[in-house]
Amino acid sequence: MPLMAQEEGDDATRLDTITVTGSRIKRADVEGALPVVVIDRAQIEASGTITVADFLRDTTFNSFGAYMSSSGSSGLGATQVSMRGLGAQRTLILIDGRRAPVAPQLGQGQDLNSIPLAAVERFEILSDGASAIYGSDALGGVINIITRKDYDGVQLSYGMGRPSNDGGDTEEGSVIIGSSSDRGRVLAGASYSERDIIFNRDRDYWYWGPNSTGSTFSNNFATRISTGLAARLRHPEFGTAVPGLCTNNQSGFWFAPASNAAGENIGNCQFDHASVSATISSNKQNAIFARGDYEINEDWTFYFDTSTNKSTAFGRYAPVPSSPFPGGAIRLVAGSPNHPGTAPEDGGLNPNYDSYYAQFAGQDLFLFHRFAALGNRDSYSEVTTSNYAGGLRGMVGNVELDFGARYNESRGWDKGENYVVGGLAQAPITSGEYNIYDPFAGDPNGLGFTTTILRDLKFNTKEVYGSAAFDLFSMGGGSAAMVVGAEYREEFYQDNYDPLSESGQVVGSAGNSAAGDRDVKAAYFEVLFPITSTFEVDIAGRYDEYSDYGSDFAPKVSLRWQPLESLTLRGSYGEGFRAPTLDILTAKPSFSADASTDRDTCMMLAGTPNCETQISTWRISNPNLTSEQSEQFSVGVVWDATDWLNMSLDYYNIKITDQIAFIGSNTITQCLRGSRTDCPTGLSYLPTGTSATAPNPGVGLGLELDPISGGIVLAQTGYTNLGSVETEGFDFTARTNFDLGNFGSLRNQLMVSYVSDQHTNDNPSYVGQPGVPRIRAGLQNIWSISDFEVSWNINYIHHTHSWSYRDWVGLSSNGDFQGSYEQYLTTPQADGGMGLPSADIVGKTMPSFVSHDFQFNYNAPWNATVTLGVRNAFDRNPSMDWGYFYYQADSVETDLYDVWGRVPYFRYTQRF
Repeated sequence: MPLMAQEEGDDATRLDTITVTGSRIKRADVEGALPVVVIDRAQIEASGTITVADFLRDTTFNSFGAYMSSSGSSGLGATQVSMRGLGAQRTLILIDGRRAPVAPQLGQGQDLNSIPLAAVERFEILSDGASAIYGSDALGGVINIITRKDYDGVQLSYGMGRPSNDGGDTEEGSVIIGSSSDRGRVLAGASYSERDIIFNRDRDYWYWGPNSTGSTFSNNFATRISTGLAARLRHPEFGTAVPGLCTNNQSGFWFAPASNAAGENIGNCQFDHASVSATISSNKQNAIFARGDYEINEDWTFYFDTSTNKSTAFGRYAPVPSSPFPGGAIRLVAGSPNHPGTAPEDGGLNPNYDSYYAQFAGQDLFLFHRFAALGNRDSYSEVTTSNYAGGLRGMVGNVELDFGARYNESRGWDKGENYVVGGLAQAPITSGEYNIYDPFAGDPNGLGFTTTILRDLKFNTKEVYGSAAFDLFSMGGGSAAMVVGAEYREEFYQDNYDPLSESGQVVGSAGNSAAGDRDVKAAYFEVLFPITSTFEVDIAGRYDEYSDYGSDFAPKVSLRWQPLESLTLRGSYGEGFRAPTLDILTAKPSFSADASTDRDTCMMLAGTPNCETQISTWRISNPNLTSEQSEQFSVGVVWDATDWLNMSLDYYNIKITDQIAFIGSNTITQCLRGSRTDCPTGLSYLPTGTSATAPNPGVGLGLELDPISGGIVLAQTGYTNLGSVETEGFDFTARTNFDLGNFGSLRNQLMVSYVSDQHTNDNPSYVGQPGVPRIRAGLQNIWSISDFEVSWNINYIHHTHSWSYRDWVGLSSNGDFQGSYEQYLTTPQADGGMGLPSADIVGKTMPSFVSHDFQFNYNAPWNATVTLGVRNAFDRNPSMDWGYFYYQADSVETDLYDVWGRVPYFRYTQRF
């Protein structure tokens, strides 16, 4: 496929050289030493997608899927891509060779919803590490989004899509205006795209039925069962259900009757979460953009780029559950009206009071409850991303200079309605003003314990840069060329939660504020040595210095050998890094009470060596946190077999060490006590007295021990550098181009990504396990004849194991069942099991996912294009995985599979 210039104003025809993603040196050869896949505008339009996010998530390089904007998430409105399954934070997104803005909702990685598809000319995907060229985050690969610059005239476009099932309707529109002359060019445009929300009830593959905790009583002093909750009261008629509320199946509550092996009724009170929730949020983008360049004289050119994109989202989640609740659960005080053992003549509200409940009248009980009468949790998000850039490019003697400045700001907010303030909810429950047996009576919202949660989001980048390119000396294959450059960047991050959320009083929501800034200084070089006309060596290196954690140097060497005119061999070795992100480094301390089974702590607090108790814990930012490191190499071959067939095969191997990972108090305890060996550096026993002034981030992560008993007085937890991840695999691409004479032409492109191994530390490979497909492939076929064009795209995701076959581990301290999940489903349990489907309807593997997209284009004589198409034409739905439902409280993996279903669409484009 033809490659065009990466930087603004670089004309491949005029300069007879090109700059390709992964290098800063212009060269004449199309196939370089690095594996780069180019996807042009025609392929983008043939896909039928309406956003950058939709298109890139469907590429084969998004190996295991990536985060998609969803309800109930702190990342509402953001969508990402993860190359090699290494995480979005290790995939670097560029816009015209410069770093795309960080998603302020997530604090790390880039938000694809901040980039309008109408402004994109092509994608250049580098499936190799590139820290030596671009710096941090380029461990899994680089996606360079090249924007449109060359256009003369006016183009108007409008489109709409209507899925076969309810929800997910799409609409798009854009206008592009461009003009060029001998000395300059300018392009401006505006666009919008919108996709409606999809409620779970409107899709068969989202489990519709009772699937989350409703209302149950539990005895505070009983032993725990396999669910992890305290033992529940089991009324012989109502089981664990709240009588009156759940037994009448009122407003979303379900009574699930069941009995255990002893014949005891353990019927649960559950809520039909899927009947009101929307896993996938709505998203809307509005953008304006302009860019251009002007040739001041024969040597110098001025260029500029500006854009503003507003992305909004709406999500709906089920009403607030009371777990987790400040203090663990809602307390039903003995003698209070809502206590089930309080007799009606004493003011009790239990409509089914009897002798069973009466026996508990003298002790406090604990309630787990869903506040359905308050309404659903609705979330709204808005982020506006603005970019302003300008620079000069020109010649001084034989040196080509390029320098400029750039400012980027992502500003937004996030709002959530109908949340519960735990500290305020307890009082009306204790007084009986909130009737747990009939919460829909009266106006529960008027009791004053609901709140609206807010977040204030911001990420700013200020950047100046400059580079110089020049020839060094002549070699057997031409002139050795070199580029040197420097960059200076300032970053500011802010994610401020409202005070109630920060204090941990908001039930059904969690989060902690973070805010801070830093500056980054970088210097780099790249040298190309054309040893002979068929063999070249490229050496690059980059030094980055961060004001908050330290510095890194990333080297890289690439080789290219062309023994035959039709055959190119290539290989590279490089080292990379990922700097710790500002959301981690600047997080404010937050308190929690972690569970601990530490022997000395149990003796100190409970007087017994075996217990489960709580310890004071602060989650802090780690002053000793440093960057992740990577080593990667790749080898490949490109074969231009004939004038109609081109193929490439590349092997990659990436190892990341010093992973940035969160560790809790139990891991810290095991490391300091000596029962665990794979431990990070920087853990320590904290000075005596630290707890008196806690939190104290300055002393780092660790434990403060009681000087007499040796029990844990305080734990400080957080992110640290721990462990490694390694992956390897192959990428195969085949392109054909057939001239069919009177029958037009046929173009085909097959892309296959195969992950042969991926594992953490020294553990076995998890490729093929749930959510980790070994193969992703795509085949695009475009047939053109006269004024007509027909395309057929096939998308393939390999089968995986079902989540149902993950190992199931019960609570061994109480002798609960341990073993495979399959055994668990088929083995009678003393507590009646989990009430999940039996093994005969749970498959060992999830089937492969194959979808087909069709598109028909007519190029009308009045300079217009009429497009009719359908994505996922055969309405292939993701397979429901009951095991995934248990582990993740969802029935499909929305990060990996197409959840939209069949989407017929129409698009009309008019050019003037």
